[in-house]
Amino acid sequence: MRTNTLEVRPRREDRIAADRSRLARSLAWTILLLVSLTMLAPFIWMVLTALKTEGEILRGDGLLPTEWRWQNFADALDAAPFGIYARNSLILAAAHTLMTVTFAAATGYSLAKLRFRAAPWIFGGLLAAMMIPGYATIVPQFLMVRFMPLFGGNNVLGQGGIGWIDSWWGLIIPGGVTAFSIFLFRQFFTSVPTELLEAARIDGVGEVGIFVRIASPQVLPAFLTAGLLSAENAWNNFLWPLLVTRSEEMRVIQVGLASFRQETTAQWTLMMAGTTLAMLPMIVLFLLAQRYFVQGFAQVGIK
Repeated sequence: MRTNTLEVRPRREDRIAADRSRLARSLAWTILLLVSLTMLAPFIWMVLTALKTEGEILRGDGLLPTEWRWQNFADALDAAPFGIYARNSLILAAAHTLMTVTFAAATGYSLAKLRFRAAPWIFGGLLAAMMIPGYATIVPQFLMVRFMPLFGGNNVLGQGGIGWIDSWWGLIIPGGVTAFSIFLFRQFFTSVPTELLEAARIDGVGEVGIFVRIASPQVLPAFLTAGLLSAENAWNNFLWPLLVTRSEEMRVIQVGLASFRQETTAQWTLMMAGTTLAMLPMIVLFLLAQRYFVQGFAQVGIK
């Protein structure tokens, strides 16, 4: 009788623990669902607005459109040269991604695995740079671009012309490599075993070969994470292209969307349709690299 009582108690405790675990999971899923719906609400509103008519928006008829106007997306493409805008944004995103996965990765590897006295100071400078708001550097960057010597009609002293204004140099070079991307690569490369690199050096492999053939394959999530972040930042960048571009041939898609908003009026349906189309490439890119993106941030957080 005593044995049966001892057997019943653990079973009852196990059932109570299982019930508590199920309750905790249900509560967590409910909270996550509510937070997800809250974050998706602006995007849902944007898509529904893109499918309305101008009259429905002005009257404020409600959330759902009474007439689902898919023609708005075609009208948005016809109203502005989105082909040129998308091409420029794609070139900008590709260039920034390429610069990040080459220069930022090489710098992060150097700070993590090469021994030189200035490494801690450089790393400290990167951490300090990450604390500076991006808008605080806009004016100095613009002045450097505007007075770039020997470009855009400027003389050796940077006078007489426009420098890198309205050129691919001014659009791509500033912001091509960020302090955060270098920090991200440095944190990943610290996890690569130093003994593996030393063995490669003993075998006669050069430092570039070690970086490309041995160290880089070990931190593939870092390349995907940094590349995705760089492409997303370049594609969604608005302020810097607005400052350094003047002609329509150099305008990117985020600046082009502003053409639907005039001084006193705004074409809300076309603006929302264009914004929806501009979002699609980044959504598809994130879905393709989601697993590596989350894994990359999780590993950096653990370090």
